[in-house]
Amino acid sequence: MASRSLEKAEKAMSEIEAGGIKGLLSTVQLDVTDDKSIEQAVAFVDQNFGRLDVLVNNAAIGCRDSNVRTRFQLSMDTNVVGPAVVAAAFRPLLFKSQKPYSIYVSSGMGSMAKASDPKSPTYQGLSNGEAYRASKAALNMIALQESIEFRSTALRVFALCPGFVRSNLRGQTEEARSGGGKAGDPQISGQTILSVIQGERDADAGQFVHKDGIYPW
Repeated sequence: MASRSLEKAEKAMSEIEAGGIKGLLSTVQLDVTDDKSIEQAVAFVDQNFGRLDVLVNNAAIGCRDSNVRTRFQLSMDTNVVGPAVVAAAFRPLLFKSQKPYSIYVSSGMGSMAKASDPKSPTYQGLSNGEAYRASKAALNMIALQESIEFRSTALRVFALCPGFVRSNLRGQTEEARSGGGKAGDPQISGQTILSVIQGERDADAGQFVHKDGIYPW
C-alpha cells in the first residue's frame, strides 16, 4: 500500500487487517509528484519482492480552485504526470512478472464520448471541474498508448472507472466524502479492480472499463 503519508497508510492497513484478509500487507511512502519518492518506492519493492505483479495508479486530486492555472497545474501534476512517471519507473519490475497488470484509475468524467453526449449524465460537469475532467481524459490516453506500445508483451493495461463512491478525493468533510449523500460503497470499486487482477476482464485489456462493461473513450 503506497501513500504520501506513511502514517495514514499504516492506519489504513491496520483497519483492513482488522477486517480479516488473505495474504499480507505492507506499506511504502510514495508521492507521485516527487521523483525521489518514486525512486525509493521502486527500490523498496525491488529489494523486498523482486518483482511487481500489479500496479494500480490510483493517486488523484479533485481540484476546483478558482484560479485556472492552479487547478490545472495541480490536477495535471497529480493525475497525469505523476501516474505516467510512476508507470515508467515500475515497468521494469512489472516485466519480471509472468502476468503483469497496469491499471490506471480514471473516471467516466474523462470520457470524451460521454462528455459530448447531451443525453449523458456527465454532459455538463461541476463549475471549475474541467481541469479534473481534462486530467482523466489525458490519463486515458496514457493508458491507451501504454497498451499499444507494449501489446507484444504480457503486460495487460486498463483504464478503469471506479464509479462514484465515498472517498477523500472531494475533501475530508462528510458532505464531501459522501458526495452529498449520493456516493456509493467503495467496495464496489475494489471488486472491479479485483476482477481485473484475477484475470476476469482480460478480454477487455486495452480499454476503458467499469463494473458493468466498457466506456467509450
